[in-house]
Amino acid sequence: MQVNFPSLGTENQSPYQVESRREIIALLRGFKEKNQLISMFINNGAEVFITSVLEVDDTNNVVIIDSAPGVEANQRIVDAPQVFFDGLLDRISIQFSSSRLQRTTFEQRPALQMLIPSNLIRLQRRENYRINTPVSSPIKCLIPMLVDELAYLGKFSLVDISCGGIAILDDQRSLDITVGTRHTDCQIDLPGVGLLEINIEIRNSQDLTLLNGRTTRRLGCAFLNLSSRTLATVQRYIMKLERERNAKMTGIN
Repeated sequence: MQVNFPSLGTENQSPYQVESRREIIALLRGFKEKNQLISMFINNGAEVFITSVLEVDDTNNVVIIDSAPGVEANQRIVDAPQVFFDGLLDRISIQFSSSRLQRTTFEQRPALQMLIPSNLIRLQRRENYRINTPVSSPIKCLIPMLVDELAYLGKFSLVDISCGGIAILDDQRSLDITVGTRHTDCQIDLPGVGLLEINIEIRNSQDLTLLNGRTTRRLGCAFLNLSSRTLATVQRYIMKLERERNAKMTGIN
């Protein structure tokens, strides 16, 4: 039975179910090896936590993940009849679920564990795919705003980018999250590539609790009327990020 997962992306998705145990284990280990964060949903997406894979133990058939901040939050996760996971790995969204999370410890700190899923969903973006932007040096998306009749530029951290749109973090929850809300004359300075001048439309939003306990809001936005020149700039930046990450993985400086 295919599960309908909460969607955080801005693109159309075509689901593919993976049932090969070897492939499932390889994908889960990929999250661990590449330190990729995963969104963890409970209560039909009403609550979202950010976690990461700490260990994949195929001998005991368990996956150990980072616990949520706070005893009460972890209790809600353990009590949840079903927990959904969604993470991005090598251009592809990987989604799976579990109904039996348990408390455990890993390297002397609290953690959660579950059985290795018997299947997962691999969502391949055929036209566009998202790529995460650097966490160490966050890129800002500047959005013109009006507060108390005063105009200013709001600064929002860029999470990921594709040829179809972006995701940003709204820590102060200052933007209208109504689907279809448009923001014009926005700017993103992409290092080593150039300045993007874009118009965006809000497509989805999700409140998140990060590993350090901080809460934020993630907004998925679609580009509007992107010029061919701007699209080419986005493509160059995505290619630049890919080259840098491939070089890092192969040990090339």
